[in-house]
Formats: sequence, C-alpha cells, structure tokens
Amino acid sequence: MVVSLAACSQGGSGGSGGDGEGAGSGQLVGVAMPTKSSERWIQDGDAVKEQLEAEGFKVDLQYAEDDIPTQVSQIENMITKGAEALIIASIDGTTLTQVLQDAADADIPVIAYDRLIRDTENVSYYASFDNYKVGVQQANSVLNGLGLVDLEGAPVDGAPEGPFNIEMFAGSPDDNNATFFWDGAQDTLKPFIDAGTLVVKSGQTSFEQAATLRWDGETAQKRMENILTSSYSDGTQVDGVLSPYDGISRGIISALTDAGYATGEEWPIISGQDAELDSVKAINSGEQFATIFKDTRKLATAAVEMTVAVLNDEEPEVNNTEDYDNGSFVVPSYLLDSQIVVKDNITEVLVDSGYWTEEEIG
Repeated sequence: MVVSLAACSQGGSGGSGGDGEGAGSGQLVGVAMPTKSSERWIQDGDAVKEQLEAEGFKVDLQYAEDDIPTQVSQIENMITKGAEALIIASIDGTTLTQVLQDAADADIPVIAYDRLIRDTENVSYYASFDNYKVGVQQANSVLNGLGLVDLEGAPVDGAPEGPFNIEMFAGSPDDNNATFFWDGAQDTLKPFIDAGTLVVKSGQTSFEQAATLRWDGETAQKRMENILTSSYSDGTQVDGVLSPYDGISRGIISALTDAGYATGEEWPIISGQDAELDSVKAINSGEQFATIFKDTRKLATAAVEMTVAVLNDEEPEVNNTEDYDNGSFVVPSYLLDSQIVVKDNITEVLVDSGYWTEEEIG
C-alpha cells in the first residue's frame, strides 16, 4: 500500500526549532517493530521509516516476529551501530530493562511507540492513541450494533430491552495497551450488564479470562469455539462479541462460521481495531460490524517529531503527563484520536483520507 504522508504530517516534522539542526544530517535512528504478521505494524514501520528518511535520517528498521530475545538483540545491534535515537514498539513492555540501560549509558533517547515500555526510567517519551477511549469506542460499536446507543454512546430512543448475549475478548496481557482497551470497554458495558440488558453467558468477565496472548487470531478462534461448545450448545445465540483487534475478530468470525452461524439478522455484532484491509472488507460483507481506525501515519508523525525535538535538545509536544505510569515514572505522552468505522462511513473515514482505496476495499 502506498500512502500519502503529507496530508497528515501537519506541515512536516521539520526540526522543532525551525533551523533543522539535528535533522537531515544522516544520523542513524533505530526503529524496532514487533512483527510483520499484523498488517498494521508493517504500515507503522513503513510510515516511520519514510518520514525519518524525509528528515534526512538513516533508518535501521527491524521486525522481531513477536520473539522477545530477537527484539532485544535487534536493539542491541542498533546501539552498537551507533544509533542516535531509538523508536521502539515493544513485544513485551517489561523485558527491555537491560538493553535500555545500555541505551541510556550511550546517551541514546528512547521513544516508546504505541506500546508503553514498562519498569524502566530509560524511556524519554511515549507516542500513542488515547487507548482508554479506544476501549470505549469498541464497546460503543457493539452497543450501537445492538441498537442501544449511537456511535458516540448516547442512548437511542426506543432501544430494545434485550437481554443480549455477549462475549468479551481482551488483548495480550504483556501489552500495556490491552488493559486500557479493556478498562474503557468495561466501564462502558458495565451499566448494561448490571441492568441485565447484556448477559455474558460464559461467565468469563475478567481480563485474565478474556486475554489473548500476542493478539493471536488462532488463539481467539479456539477460545470462541470453546465458549460456543460450553455455553451455547443449548441453542441460544451469541448476539455480540467485544473484540479488541481485527485479527482477533477474524478468528472469532471463523469460529462462528464453523459453528453454523451465517451472516444476516442473527449474525453477532463484532467489534475490532486497526482497520486492517481484510477486516474492512469483512465490514463491507457484514461479517464484522465495526473497527477502530487509528491513523498510523499520524502516529508516525508524532514519533518522528519527538525524535527530531529530542535530538535538537528541545522539549517535544506532549498532551498527557498523568495517565501512563510505567512502574518507574509517569512517561510524558502524546495521544492521538481514533475513529469508529462502520459500513456507512468507510468511504468518508478510510478512502477520503487516502488510507485505503476503493479498489483495495473492493
């Protein structure tokens, strides 16, 4: 996919000080991404690399395929090669303490990219989305599909009383974002569960029960299959599924299809995240109800602007200094907004912004 970065670069990173010092001088920046198995991380890596190179940096972009020792080794190599800064989307935010101490010893600033790096003082800034809000949006998309609220979460006049059977999935327990998504969703769903409008028939309502290691779709599929067998073999139907990520949603869809569910009026409402192409197509076909669009091009811009500012000995722009405590200190953060995507606004949100084309969506 070729994306236009200019539209979302807010005029380009530039050097934050306006004179460009520290940018455009061939300095090496290491970029560590978790995996190529998720479409979104490929897009993130490409966007960060392209924008850094536009600033005149050399870029060492590495993917670790969700293997922690590999990511540690890749970051060690970036330090050895003389990287002036590191942008890291961690696999497990708790496993980088020693290698980040090595970076600190070499005076290398570290930008945590989308996933908070935990249990270390050696991270400079954090660029991400408002992850609690993403969780709220995921819950609202399920509630909207069930006819209970609009996409902003406002009650709908004449909404059905239910009860609706829902099941809930969470992200990977080693990803700090997963708990923010879960908390936002649970705070939004709880009043409906308490009122009996929503029923979690499996009884699996804790993060630990719902967590999906490495955000793996096959793991989610197996869990959904087990839930269907154990809790729905009496002929009752699943009406909705809270899913925190498109890859997990596709696993859930496979489990439902294998169990005999067919798209149509009785097909469950399924949420998602990341606007991956296969899931956007699934929204068009009625298999997935919604996804959360997080524009990775804008996230790349935020991370690049942070990098340029730090290398210019300047303070990057941040908009949150309270919520992202990594266990050692509250990491100053810049959070971006996200959008709910449903079938009716795919063109407006994804095509008109240049993220996907009509031809790609099909």
